[in-house]
Amino acid sequence: MITAGRRSGSGFGDGTMRDFSTATYTVSAPGMRHCPPDSGREVAFAGRSNAGKSSTLNAITGRRGLARTGKTPGRTQALNFFALDEDTRLVDLPGFGFARVPEKMREAWRRTIDAYLRERRSLCGVVLVMDIRHPLKDFEQQMLTWCGEAGVPLHILLNKSDKLSRGQVARVERMLEQAIAGQPDCTVQAFSALRRTGLEAARLRISELLDGGP
Repeated sequence: MITAGRRSGSGFGDGTMRDFSTATYTVSAPGMRHCPPDSGREVAFAGRSNAGKSSTLNAITGRRGLARTGKTPGRTQALNFFALDEDTRLVDLPGFGFARVPEKMREAWRRTIDAYLRERRSLCGVVLVMDIRHPLKDFEQQMLTWCGEAGVPLHILLNKSDKLSRGQVARVERMLEQAIAGQPDCTVQAFSALRRTGLEAARLRISELLDGGP
């Protein structure tokens, strides 16, 4: 099921599915001044460092080694940009949670993400990856607030849905639907980067965002 704050029903419109396999790494930006020119359209991926954000990005693009994954969470320590074509990009944001870094660095990441969400004109949507077994932690609540205040559409992927039964997945989905009911332009779906569950629905929603859809 895929639902949205302030709109009902499941699924999306008849938008064209993009070819995400063209994703190519372009630059790793430690701060806003290092980002590519602020033109075109881009969708950013965010998530706690143990939610499977990099694996999700690799699944979306069908490129196993595009985003770095490893046994040590929190390896993404900058804004990593991946070009789909001349005008559209995917962005991998720093992860929070189990990353073993000094608090001073965590605070610098928070400032960078805040500036990116509020100032980046080409940002047309955020994909927030959550571990379906542990949703809505502090960082994820912060992302909801950030996106709401900045007016940026948000799509939540409840990753690792293969770890739960169908009934458990449905219960978490309903809980998230209630949590985002008052937030416009916010959608949620079950997902599994490992099993590729919900992959086509996620690709379609990201395609809609990149194409300027609702």
